[in-house]
Amino acid sequence: MRDDPRFVELKRRLKVFIFPMSIAFFAWYLLYVLMSAFARDTMAIVLFGSVNVALVFGLLQFVTTFGIAFIYARYAARRLDPLAEELRTELNGAGAGAVAAPGPADNLADDLADDLADTGPAASGMKGADE
Repeated sequence: MRDDPRFVELKRRLKVFIFPMSIAFFAWYLLYVLMSAFARDTMAIVLFGSVNVALVFGLLQFVTTFGIAFIYARYAARRLDPLAEELRTELNGAGAGAVAAPGPADNLADDLADDLADTGPAASGMKGADE
């Protein structure tokens, strides 16, 4: 499978997203750290109330992280998942129009759903409204 041109393309598409985004985020984080260490006067500028530039930079790290996760999810759904599903279906031996056999993750999700259905709030040690 690793020599299949579609799998090679799938890996290429992943790298096209991951490497530039990782480098950009690391550079952004490094800017924050370096400014905190060497540009204390700039980072101490009060913007309003007790909010300064350093606090805004720190909060923007979280915003950036969630933004990258959101962008990646959209990219994966559009560019990676269809090709990966095609390869997974073929690898599992399913023919055209057939549904791929469930994998370990599917079985785990089914087991978890069964466990949750078997146990109620009382089994988790929490008291429910009916107790």
